[in-house]
Amino acid sequence: MSHVPHELTAEFPEFADRIRQLKQDNAHFARLLEEYGEVNNTVHNAETNVAPMEELAEMELRKRRMALKDELYRILVAPAEIG
Repeated sequence: MSHVPHELTAEFPEFADRIRQLKQDNAHFARLLEEYGEVNNTVHNAETNVAPMEELAEMELRKRRMALKDELYRILVAPAEIG
């Protein structure tokens, strides 16, 4: 497990199984999850000064991370499709 804060399974541990299932079965969810991970890692690297960036750029990335997390959460809590 990663030690990067805000990993989705750490944010929503009650959905760990559903995250794994959707990552495998739902291409849209998988793409969002991948983008979330990339943005999250970039923010983490900026916060820890591994790859510092301008404050405004970091703030915009944090907003993007939050929007992605909101969209991923909406998918997680939506009723499972039957089919």
